Amino acid sequence: MTGALILVAIGLVALALGGELLVRGAVGIARKLGVSTLFTGLVIVGAATSMPEMVASVQAVVAGSPEIAWGNIVGSNIANSLLILGGAALIAPIMLAGVGRRDSVVALAMTLILWAIAWQEVGSPFIGVALLVALMIYIIWRYRHPPLQAEAEAEETAAPPNFLLSLLFFAAGVAALVFGGSWLVTGAIEIASDLGVSETVIGLTIVAVGTSLPELAASAVAAFRGHAELAMGNVLGSNIFNLLLIGGVTMTVSGQPLPSELLQYGWPIAVASALMLLLMCRFMPGIGRLTGLLMLGAFAGNTALAFA
Repeated sequence: MTGALILVAIGLVALALGGELLVRGAVGIARKLGVSTLFTGLVIVGAATSMPEMVASVQAVVAGSPEIAWGNIVGSNIANSLLILGGAALIAPIMLAGVGRRDSVVALAMTLILWAIAWQEVGSPFIGVALLVALMIYIIWRYRHPPLQAEAEAEETAAPPNFLLSLLFFAAGVAALVFGGSWLVTGAIEIASDLGVSETVIGLTIVAVGTSLPELAASAVAAFRGHAELAMGNVLGSNIFNLLLIGGVTMTVSGQPLPSELLQYGWPIAVASALMLLLMCRFMPGIGRLTGLLMLGAFAGNTALAFA
């Protein structure tokens, strides 16, 4: 057990570091190639911050544990919506100002579609390809309909000052993610076996929170800098990439149905949290500290329910 815990800890640190390096390197490369700032923030950074989830999920599928992969996808979206956004609101109230009105609809729709696929207990590489095609359609749509000004500001991130350094950051980030994902999944499988807990639950909790560390770090930094309202755009973008990119790759590689265990508490909470974000973006001027505290409480309750 001790060795597994050490592997998980090292894997989490490597994923957090790798995600940060990959984001900075990807932004620098994109800017050097002349890609617009708005599109860079939406696609390059959105995909890069989802790489920890991607690597951990693919490693899990290769290791013969797709349950960890799907638990990671669902759990990461729940963690993004409740833990990360709630934590950012505690640090500083989040002024929404129109952020995420369009993307919150897409995130909810995709969550509902995957929940329906889970209910039907179907699995096929063709479904995975369809999810990846949906992601491409979303990217093209967002390219033709750039983010609102508030969303554009939310997607800014620092980049290395020169192209060579960007390449080095990118390569180091990829290496850290590959090794970190392998260590995390290996340790998580061993912990699940030792504790008698299902791999789905481990993916929904430990792996999900660990692979959400880049988003957590970004939201915390934004809040400390007095731009806590920017967290909503980061969360929604990450959730969409988790569902379509990581879900699509996982389904394409494994071709297996989604774990039925997630029907009990995983997908319902993911749908509820996605609906919550849509309602917030549409009808609330901001998210206060009390609401943030309630969101953290909901996340804690869901985690306890997963282990019950």
